[in-house]
Amino acid sequence: MIDCVTFGLILDDIVLPDGTTHMGTLGGGGAQTAWGMAAALGSGAAVGLVAGVGSDLDTAILAPLRAAGIDLTGVRVTGLPTPRAWQVTESDGRRAQVWRVPPQTLGAQLARRWDVLPEAYRAARRFHWGIHPDEPGAAAFAAELTEAGRTVSLEQFRAPQRPLSDDALRDLLAACAVFSPTWDEAARITGETGYDAVIARFRALGGRVLALRRGPDGADVWDLRAGRGVHVPAVRTAIADTVGAGNAFCGALLARLDEGIGEAACHASAAASYLVEQIGLPHSPPEPRDYARRLDEARAGMVSLVMSHES
Repeated sequence: MIDCVTFGLILDDIVLPDGTTHMGTLGGGGAQTAWGMAAALGSGAAVGLVAGVGSDLDTAILAPLRAAGIDLTGVRVTGLPTPRAWQVTESDGRRAQVWRVPPQTLGAQLARRWDVLPEAYRAARRFHWGIHPDEPGAAAFAAELTEAGRTVSLEQFRAPQRPLSDDALRDLLAACAVFSPTWDEAARITGETGYDAVIARFRALGGRVLALRRGPDGADVWDLRAGRGVHVPAVRTAIADTVGAGNAFCGALLARLDEGIGEAACHASAAASYLVEQIGLPHSPPEPRDYARRLDEARAGMVSLVMSHES
């Protein structure tokens, strides 16, 4: 039975800081999120991916998803090209995405609507995808799913041009149970610069779970209603490329959220650590003992957080 659903598949043409390129790499938030969900659950049997692709896609590239047991019923072939983009990374961790397909193809191939969900996915309890929060209607489908009793997780794919108004941020937070920006994105979406002020604004406007991703510094996951959180470290490993680690983090966090923010955050850190070790997705799911080791490392480094009185 499919319980976790995510959206989107693109081909990444990656340019590393030293100029090295890796063309046609399986990517997109959906593929990376699905892998993180499967890693955290120990199997992809309950994970479904929804995406539009073209006949130009060599389906052999989907092998890492198949190896993880992820259900690909939701990957539909259309008459449009497969979404493809340059991913240009900088040595300080910044990344720029430049689409290589006509913009009009993206709405169809990356659609997030009831009608693109296979029947077997429509009863799923958990959904995750990335949004640009300053685009009109960005969270409309999330609001529909939330209203229908589903648990929705959203991550921010880019910082807005200007801070969101109280009404806009309130509507965004009402549409999801989990919101996960990077620290820089959180500061820019709120217009605040201090940590406590950022947390306070998300809490005041109705946020529930806020997962602040901080790259090599780990992540802070807050239960805003309870006024408490946890910090989890980034699991130590050799880093080849950071593209997709945030997506895997979000997928694993959502997949384990029923066990509490602490346990979910530790799984998220463990899953994300695999994404940085190579270009693209790992070719196979985590070996159980190695995953357990990484999970224990995250648990050992977890620190409890308490909201300040100013928040």
